[in-house]
Amino acid sequence: MEGNEKFLDYRVGTLPTVLYIPNFITDNEENFLLNNIYAAPPSKWKSLKNRRLQNWGGVVHEKGLLPQALPPWLTNLTQKICERSGLFPSAINHVLINEYLSNQGIMPHQDGPAYFPVVAILSLGSPVVMDFTPHSRLKLDAHDAIATNDDDGTIETEKSKWLDDHHPFSVLLMPRSLLIFKDQAYSDYLHGIEDTEVHCYDGAVNETQALTQNELDHSFSSSEEAVETMGRGKDKNVLRTSQRISLTCRLVPKVHKNLFKF
Repeated sequence: MEGNEKFLDYRVGTLPTVLYIPNFITDNEENFLLNNIYAAPPSKWKSLKNRRLQNWGGVVHEKGLLPQALPPWLTNLTQKICERSGLFPSAINHVLINEYLSNQGIMPHQDGPAYFPVVAILSLGSPVVMDFTPHSRLKLDAHDAIATNDDDGTIETEKSKWLDDHHPFSVLLMPRSLLIFKDQAYSDYLHGIEDTEVHCYDGAVNETQALTQNELDHSFSSSEEAVETMGRGKDKNVLRTSQRISLTCRLVPKVHKNLFKF
């Protein structure tokens, strides 16, 4: 996996292609981004069934991008991501901003083939758990599943066996954190967020990093939200008490000035 060697220290889980960077931006930078996002005209928002979004950078077509320049308040962020990670071959040229209410999520999906296979997601607002599931083509068929013989003599069939050591996992996304995934995590997995106000983060591949960030936020921030949203004891839950904003930053390698010249 290519990229800035120091940045690669943020790898989490068993896949070497998933990185979680806590506190990638400051409180002031978060407020700056939120102010610009909500200063956009109403026409910039597109309402979907379970969320609304803003599209910046142009229209993504199956054959490439019909470009529109990113505003400076976004290019400052995308340049920082490119420079610190070293994972993009050229400047990020497309940003999708999603707003999720406390009970909204997004179905498991993969990003389209028009994008370079690296995704950087900056999270603002409420914490959330993102689930990664291996693509259905990697799941064993029923007749190929492995049978196990329990101590009591019963035989059970494993229902979630995957090829080539693939397995589901989750990532706890705290406010101001940056998640980057690429290569195998990009091509072999679907990612999504459940439509529920309570998310369980037990077993999240970055649980330690996220909890450390939460403790620092509680110690140095006047906001109590970070602590209030984290479970205690056996109940390792995130309580989504407010909306979450995500900035999905990607590169579309093929850029077309005229859509009709594809």
